[in-house]
Amino acid sequence: MAADKVERALVEQWREMLALHARTQCELDRALHGHGLCASDFEVLDVLSGTAPAGACDFRVQEIAERVHLSQSALSRLIARLEKDGLVARAMCSEDRRGVRVALTERGRALHGEVLPVQRSVLTRMLADPD
Repeated sequence: MAADKVERALVEQWREMLALHARTQCELDRALHGHGLCASDFEVLDVLSGTAPAGACDFRVQEIAERVHLSQSALSRLIARLEKDGLVARAMCSEDRRGVRVALTERGRALHGEVLPVQRSVLTRMLADPD
């Protein structure tokens, strides 16, 4: 019986984490929509913002995928859309011609800076009071 209760508590804790994630994603999408972004778009811009100045390709697509938890195909589509919007630029890897590197453009860096406080505010609110 005790093991059953522990297992139910574990599953309940897991489901609460999933629910918090889903609510937070929805809030982020709502807050970022007015800036032409969704939560996943912002995550990519946020990862890239920690790299070298705009124009320097610092992350391979595979490295970004590991940090934003998207499949490589979903990430490739997202990057293509961000590139079309002028927010990121892609370039071939000099060390491996099969690889692609991605960097923020000046426009992407400016938008990230503008939207960063909005995203951080949502995170602060949602994670401070998860209910």
